[in-house]
Amino acid sequence: MEERKVRVAITHGDTNGIGYELIFKTFASPEILDLCTPIIYGSPKIAAYHRKALGIESAFSIISSAEEARDGRVNLLTCFEEEVKVELGNKTQEGEQAGAKALKRALEDQKTGAYDVLVMAPLEKNSVVEQLGLLVMMNEDLRVAFATNAIDLKEVAQKVTKERVVSKATALFDMLRRDLRISNPRVAVLALNPNADGTEEAEAIVPALQELEASGRQAFGPYPAAKFFGEGMYAAFDAVLAMYHDQGAVPLTTLAADDNIIYVAGLSMPCTAASDDVDYEHAGKGITDENAFRQAIYYAIDAFRNRINYDEPLVNPLPKLYHEKREDGEKVRFAIPKK
Repeated sequence: MEERKVRVAITHGDTNGIGYELIFKTFASPEILDLCTPIIYGSPKIAAYHRKALGIESAFSIISSAEEARDGRVNLLTCFEEEVKVELGNKTQEGEQAGAKALKRALEDQKTGAYDVLVMAPLEKNSVVEQLGLLVMMNEDLRVAFATNAIDLKEVAQKVTKERVVSKATALFDMLRRDLRISNPRVAVLALNPNADGTEEAEAIVPALQELEASGRQAFGPYPAAKFFGEGMYAAFDAVLAMYHDQGAVPLTTLAADDNIIYVAGLSMPCTAASDDVDYEHAGKGITDENAFRQAIYYAIDAFRNRINYDEPLVNPLPKLYHEKREDGEKVRFAIPKK
């Protein structure tokens, strides 16, 4: 594989939040420019406002298209010309719309291959990306995906179908293999009901697990969430598929409060974000820790390179010389004991 700097598109997020602080602090260290070429999708005027408010010395070069981006510098692409009032720490429709415009422009540019990976600064309404892919919250020790996105709890049961569980689990398996290079991943699937003995388990989750097993994917469960996390069972798996957001996000953030990132699986390019919210309370105060955002960039770059390495042998595959026999030992190991 030819070594080159990865082109990283970064959207500026809600303009009243912590997005520009995360960006400025991350690229304050020139070493990161040896690793990638950043293209900030945002507004030079808003960036300058944040820079002054934060008292951060941060240089950037203004460009009008991703093709103008150059290595060795922070490139800031102008996404819109209209004036946007910045009200640091306040939630406004204008601030959210400015973030949405940057994300929309970045997604449009990706269609032409203008960059390699996408990293998003916090934006409360990231529904566009949620609709495109599978959300996975992750850190070095735990990865949790969600069968349903951030919807009302009363709607979850009707959304948990066999087809949805299979689809989300399949996307998770593909991400683990291709983007993280885990050759034979093990995925735990959580139950919806506390004792794993409800209608949803019988009619949707268990049949989905059977279909996944038949396709050669190592999916186990369904596990009651309290027992699964409370007894540390997650340590035996490469990832977890939760049925709804809080079922997986709360345990993950409790076990590891810092440096969690969000990975959006199933897209044509690696896409990540820090798990930080817009954080209006701390916006403009210069006290936000940027490490999770930096980790999101590193994860995206690693995933881009992993995809290349994963895909290369598939272009001209060798003929299969033997029949693979799949062992059932792993299946027995993680099976739920019969009562």
